[in-house]
Amino acid sequence: MIIEIWLSGFFFLFIIVTNITSGLFGYKTVGDVDAETQLQYITKNPSKFKIGVVIILLEHLGIISLAITLFIAFGPYNLTLGIIWCISRVLEALIQIYDKKNYWGFLNLAAKYSGTSGSEKDALIDSSNNIFKTKKLRFAIAQLFFSIGTFGYSILFVIYGVAPLFIGWFGIIASIIYGLGSGLFLRKSDIKALWSIGGLLILIFELTLGIWLLWYSVIVP
Repeated sequence: MIIEIWLSGFFFLFIIVTNITSGLFGYKTVGDVDAETQLQYITKNPSKFKIGVVIILLEHLGIISLAITLFIAFGPYNLTLGIIWCISRVLEALIQIYDKKNYWGFLNLAAKYSGTSGSEKDALIDSSNNIFKTKKLRFAIAQLFFSIGTFGYSILFVIYGVAPLFIGWFGIIASIIYGLGSGLFLRKSDIKALWSIGGLLILIFELTLGIWLLWYSVIVP
């Protein structure tokens, strides 16, 4: 077993699982969320909210770990591409980790929300909307770095044949579509169709690549 390749496959799947799991605890990675509904949810489920944030932080740490293990496993084929994807995906994760300090502020807003009314309550809802707006902006920027990183190792897979060609080409196409979608969203936040399509393609790509890496790491002598 090649441990770096096995770990890379593991982290691809770990990231998918933790992302989905965080959603079960009320965390929403992307999409429109009603601020007042979110405050009411956190007021009733503060522990669940905290668990969701902790799980998504683990996902972000998984991204950093993935960037490193992929670099160790495949960086020697092309150091330039390895550095590009490693830096890009680490930056992606760090941006999202930094944003969680802002997102954690929902706890304080929710604690005040239940005992207020009128203009005070409206002010708390406005503050919540600002948190969501900032989160969306930072997430979209982070996803541009994600797209660059994914494009980097997908290109390497195609050039050096270290993964099946269809996986490499699929990653190239998915990262381009997703990156363009992220850029369009940054310019105009109501344009989400391309981003959504790219997100689905990325999910399929990472799931396929993660499973293949685990399988490949076991069969290689």
